[in-house]
Amino acid sequence: MDWPELIGALLSVWGVWLTAQRRMLSWPVNVVACAVYGWVFLDARLYSDTLLQLTFAIFIAYGWYRWKQNLGRDRRVRVARLQPTHALLNLGVGAVGALCLGYVMHAWTDAALPWLDSALTAFSLVAQWWQDRRHCAAWWLWIILDAIYVGEYIYKQLLITSALYAGFVVLAIIGLRAWRQAEHDEMPALATEAQR
Repeated sequence: MDWPELIGALLSVWGVWLTAQRRMLSWPVNVVACAVYGWVFLDARLYSDTLLQLTFAIFIAYGWYRWKQNLGRDRRVRVARLQPTHALLNLGVGAVGALCLGYVMHAWTDAALPWLDSALTAFSLVAQWWQDRRHCAAWWLWIILDAIYVGEYIYKQLLITSALYAGFVVLAIIGLRAWRQAEHDEMPALATEAQR
């Protein structure tokens, strides 16, 4: 049994569950999960995923701050709409990041899957950015990315992590439904506040 991978998986599930519920406790749990998985990915020579865990730690600090500034009366974060122009711009930045990181990993490291790992890393940062900014669209992107991650981790024989990411697909669907409902429920309240 690979204990670090199992511990990272359990912490990650808890963190994503708390995120889907729009709870502030998600942030410290996710920081610890990132630290554990940084080690797991380094050991598996998935260097882009290792860098992703380090970058997630920075994004987590930003997201924690952003969410704290946007809590509703129920002490859960309020959901914000993502403008289509911002979505396209962010996805374009993700594509450029994927190509640049993929080239670096392919040319200068012994990374196991340099192009795929880099693309997943770049677009995971886009999804995390959207989540930090409280956009429902983050969950759609997580569903796609997590499904691809499942195959990558099966290929790398990280079976616990593969099962974890299959679970993340389910949690992302739950998160999407919960956030869409929250967005729907908050619209009348936001309209009333805007009229004041």
